Amino acid sequence: MKKFIFVMIMIILMCVSYADRGSIPFNPNIQIFEPNQRAMIAWNGEEEILLLSTDMYASGKTDVLEVIPLPSEPVVKKGDTEVFKKAIKLINKKTVPPPMHAFDKVATEGVSRQPAGEITFHKKIGSHDVSVAHVIDGEGFIDWVENYLRSTGIENPIIPDALKKVVMEYIEDDFKWFVFDVISLDSEKVTNEAIQYRFKTDYLYYPLKITRTEKDYTIIDLLILTQNLLGNFPGISIDEVNLLHKPVFITSDELMELNEDMRALFGEFEEMNLRIWQLEGYLSSFKDDLIAH
Repeated sequence: MKKFIFVMIMIILMCVSYADRGSIPFNPNIQIFEPNQRAMIAWNGEEEILLLSTDMYASGKTDVLEVIPLPSEPVVKKGDTEVFKKAIKLINKKTVPPPMHAFDKVATEGVSRQPAGEITFHKKIGSHDVSVAHVIDGEGFIDWVENYLRSTGIENPIIPDALKKVVMEYIEDDFKWFVFDVISLDSEKVTNEAIQYRFKTDYLYYPLKITRTEKDYTIIDLLILTQNLLGNFPGISIDEVNLLHKPVFITSDELMELNEDMRALFGEFEEMNLRIWQLEGYLSSFKDDLIAH
């Protein structure tokens, strides 16, 4: 049974579609495919670490802009894809076989006009060209972003109207920070380096509505690490979140083996809850983000 659970969880994580960001090919005739995404979220009640890695390819050669809205300025660094494998191995080791009926829901769980934005971080991380943008003036922010991308040498960085609308919704909701990640793709599938974002937030957060312009049906699986189980979901409904197995306790020493930054995030806490949440549906159906506390 344990072997079955391990295989099941590995299959789930290998079949995740992209639902964390908006993806824009600069060649409008090119299709982008992101068959696999791996995400782990660690939240201590004040700060979050979001670790992301994706497999991507395109129907032809193109640069792609990916947009991630965040509630505060992130610290961005290269992550480690081995964290996902280690976390799954740890869950498999500790998981008690669940009943065969439906999975439980997560419960109890005058002068010249100032620029419209500013770049607070820019770095090449492997295949990623990452910029963190701070919104100063929401009305002119999209034009400012397009001009900034042109200044970096990117040709024809036109953000589609549908995505512009969603970005403006985030700005109206007082989101002031966006990560812009430019990567080059062709028809050969590549596994992009894991990127780790650390930012302050009063709630566990995962962006969903940024992908509302996409049409695909998706299954989203997230490794979730918190001290306590979470029960308040002011974004998407709790009814849309499934718990794929009973939460497992991991110790601070076990977490150190997974990710030193996540271990530091939880300070003196000696035990944390680790579990996999699953969401599924058409990307166009996600009207709100995943927010929990």
